[in-house]
Amino acid sequence: MSVRARLVFARPAARPAAHLVLAAGIPVLVAAVIIATSVGAVSIPQTTVAATILRHLAGQGGAGGPADTIVWDVRLPRVLLAGMVGGTLALSGATYQSVFRNPLADPYLIGVASGAGLGAAIAIVSPLPLDYYGFGYVALFAFVGALAAVALTYELARSGRTVPTANHVLAGVAVSAAATAATTLVMMLNEARAFVVFSWLYGDFTTSSWEKLRLASPYVGVSWVVLLLCTHRLNALQLGDDEAATLGIRVERLKIVTVVVASLATAVCVALSGLIGFVGLIVPHACRLLVGPDNRVLFPVTLLFGATFLILADLGARMVLAPQELPVGIITAAAGSPFFLILLRRQRRGLP
Repeated sequence: MSVRARLVFARPAARPAAHLVLAAGIPVLVAAVIIATSVGAVSIPQTTVAATILRHLAGQGGAGGPADTIVWDVRLPRVLLAGMVGGTLALSGATYQSVFRNPLADPYLIGVASGAGLGAAIAIVSPLPLDYYGFGYVALFAFVGALAAVALTYELARSGRTVPTANHVLAGVAVSAAATAATTLVMMLNEARAFVVFSWLYGDFTTSSWEKLRLASPYVGVSWVVLLLCTHRLNALQLGDDEAATLGIRVERLKIVTVVVASLATAVCVALSGLIGFVGLIVPHACRLLVGPDNRVLFPVTLLFGATFLILADLGARMVLAPQELPVGIITAAAGSPFFLILLRRQRRGLP
């Protein structure tokens, strides 16, 4: 086994900063949850928010009154859903970047976003009730559209039993372009609902609820476990497909499993919240600068800070033009676009 290969399978590097960042991630996330829950049209003291949450978690029920209802039934589900979506998108982004060995990869690379957008647009302009089946028809159609796009991308890219990385990316670009064009056509043919479609396409947590969290948690939780268990194999993949295979890694199976799991998790998130870009691009890179490239440390840190980032982005979306709310995707795009340009420039210069 080569020196590089031994480094892949060795214990995570004794890098104090990495472990400190990981240890700091949990209290930072908790603080973000409390702050975001306390801010709104009616300001609630953070101590009251923390006490209300602790009472409910202890099974003692709420104290009743408007503050308890606002915290537990209105704001907390929204904040937790934003955290779930942010963490999942960031973890999926780190997975894509590792599998494709491309720092510009993100969860929407292979058509997930465009397929979901087309499905949601069809549901919004249809006469179907929007609050049916828990998630609602919009979420259901978005999920089906995302899965259809992923399946079509995979089938177009497949060459025998293998799926070359370049083919996969190119097929994703083609499917995304076709689905985006179809979504635009749907909006043009249904101008009365075009604004609703547009709002959904940029992300929205206004319909968050405990029911949505309950329905989505099993799917998202399983995806987290699977991806975190694959970190050392994904480390080996960075050596190249051939050397990873000599280390006993089933390269094609690893790629298929991780890409499918990350795509399904992204599809669930898109169905819950609409399209929220740049989270899966900027958070993994920011975390990589803090803790290094070892996926065994990078993935859990990315999960924590992705959740924190989107919670704070959603808070910003509520505050910037209060009492009017901006789509959260506008906030993430405002933060992500400059980062993307800087990253692209660094890549052109050959910098890490």
